[in-house]
Amino acid sequence: MGSPMTPERRQRYLDAMGIQRWVPRGGAAGSTVVPVDPPEPVASPVPAGALGDLVGDVAHLDWDALAARVAACNACEELAAKRTRTVFGVGDRQADWLFIGEAPGAEEDRQGEPFVGRAGQLLDSMLFALGLKRGQGVYIANILKCRPPGNRDPKPEEARACRAYLDRQIDLIQPRIIVALGRIAAQNLLGTDEPLGRLRGKPLNYRDIPLVITYHPAYLLRQPADKRKAWDDLCLARRVMGV
Repeated sequence: MGSPMTPERRQRYLDAMGIQRWVPRGGAAGSTVVPVDPPEPVASPVPAGALGDLVGDVAHLDWDALAARVAACNACEELAAKRTRTVFGVGDRQADWLFIGEAPGAEEDRQGEPFVGRAGQLLDSMLFALGLKRGQGVYIANILKCRPPGNRDPKPEEARACRAYLDRQIDLIQPRIIVALGRIAAQNLLGTDEPLGRLRGKPLNYRDIPLVITYHPAYLLRQPADKRKAWDDLCLARRVMGV
């Protein structure tokens, strides 16, 4: 076990991120948690009929078999031909918190782990501010398991081809909450083209699991003024979990 997350320690970390510590409206830190409305029901998108032909039946695979299936996947010929490694996911396989990004970047493709480099460091800072740590009560994955060439947005058919893998991970983890990092992750999970600004700020759900939308760490590196909004989103996720 690491050192306890004291309010003072968390404040120092949030200061380093350039945001202020969340204080419940009308009270000081540590006040009674403000209840939130139940998550709004959102229908999960149905994969295309050809999906089963692309990835096979993964619904009953265990962790090792699922990882092997992902590593050998060539459902998306362009991605399979140009990847260095697949990026399966990393973290606690019994996590309460599941964070989902869009797709691996160049460094993730080299290392085979999601959210490394500067964006990964900022994500770790966000976790720390919540009293969390990568690998301890947290699992991190992406919509895609392979890097799109040139870091382009995932194509819809690529996201569909990977969906069975992600859904099986969710079934195995059984998280208490999912946090979607960025527009691509949010839109793919929810099957919508609504802009990120309209999806933030309210509890949604994916496959009957509470879902909260926030900004991608890479975006926050480019637009640090929105870190405060991201912190508000994380605080919403805490309230949804009742912590």
